[in-house]
Amino acid sequence: MSMTTTKKNLQPLLLDVAVPLASYYLLKEAFGLSTFAALAWSSVVPAVRTVWSAVRERTVNGLAGLILVVNVVSLLFSFVSGDPRLMLAKDGAVSSTVGIGILVSVALGKPMMTAAFKPFVVKGDAAREAAWERLTAGSAAFRRGERAFSLVWGTVLLLECVVRVVGAYTIPVDTMVWLGSVLMVVSMGLGFVVSGGLAVEPMRRMLAAEVEAEAARAAARPEVAVAA
Repeated sequence: MSMTTTKKNLQPLLLDVAVPLASYYLLKEAFGLSTFAALAWSSVVPAVRTVWSAVRERTVNGLAGLILVVNVVSLLFSFVSGDPRLMLAKDGAVSSTVGIGILVSVALGKPMMTAAFKPFVVKGDAAREAAWERLTAGSAAFRRGERAFSLVWGTVLLLECVVRVVGAYTIPVDTMVWLGSVLMVVSMGLGFVVSGGLAVEPMRRMLAAEVEAEAARAAARPEVAVAA
């Protein structure tokens, strides 16, 4: 297992997701900043990452851009107060922002959720990393798996938003307060189960088969050289 490869695989998650989320909670809970100030300061890293990718690399950093958009939406909703039903519905707006961003990335042919689950499939192994790259380049079935994973999560988050907003305006507020947490847990569970069956497990099998096939090809090469 290569430590360099592991860091490379985990870097997008660490910089684009973990750092903004951790900084938000640290600034809010440990330093006592307001929700608005914590959101604003935690948006600095994804904002810089998004601009850097656009200017230097001529690409859009999907994860960093999505976190930035979510923070902006949350900042806008931080001004909302007084209406308990609207406050309950605002969490749905955040879910819908993430879901729409993921679905758009699928439509553009760059499924955003790949960066989230690839490290857990590749596991920092150089042979798996190389197999992943070969399959991404040469296997339509593997690419369909990538798209399916993101499609499932985008759809689940969008549906959660719809249910949350409808519930906020049709179910008693006291009930919706605890039901919102239940919705989140159910949505996450549904996402893991469906994406696992449709994408993760088939992709694991394809990856394992490709690693074995490459090992067989490597073992056969000396024989070919001798025969020649």
